[in-house]
Amino acid sequence: MIKCVKDKERSIIPKSPILGSEVARYFIKINYMEHKVQFESTLQVIDSVADLNDKEREAVTMAMSMIDKAYAPYSNFYVGAAAVTASGTVYPGCNQENASYPLCICGERVALYNAGAHEHDVPVVLLAIVCSSRDKAVPRPVSPCGACRQVITEFEDRHDQPITILLKADGDTLYKSESGAKLLPFLFDASVL
Repeated sequence: MIKCVKDKERSIIPKSPILGSEVARYFIKINYMEHKVQFESTLQVIDSVADLNDKEREAVTMAMSMIDKAYAPYSNFYVGAAAVTASGTVYPGCNQENASYPLCICGERVALYNAGAHEHDVPVVLLAIVCSSRDKAVPRPVSPCGACRQVITEFEDRHDQPITILLKADGDTLYKSESGAKLLPFLFDASVL
């Protein structure tokens, strides 16, 4: 059970295995005076794939190649992903749509489940996500959907290991997050079950 530490105008969620105590203090603030919950998140901006380390570059390159394998005839929004485990193995994924929309699956989850199926006891340490549209340019990196963010944080919690997230779209710029939990600061997890 999560207990909040109260101070005059806010309540701070204590240390969690993924966020850590100091990070949590900056991400969730509850102001009782104004009846507000405030979330903040910071992503690192990277100018180009060339500025990444070798493993990050390999993952982004794999994710980019997966866009051509995505099946997205309904949305025309193509997502390629690559999950890198602690062993250094890169597992690809891409979105797969279906005429029955609820049966679609995002590229991020395909990559994570691919890694989990092959190395279930090895943590995923990096997830590269690249998107593109056949209808229009995607000028900036796009965050994973809520379902994918939930799955990412479950993988982090399962292995007690944050997953670095790299996001890329049509341009050269990438966004980097230290963990999926930073993209989903008020997450639903096993502690409430």
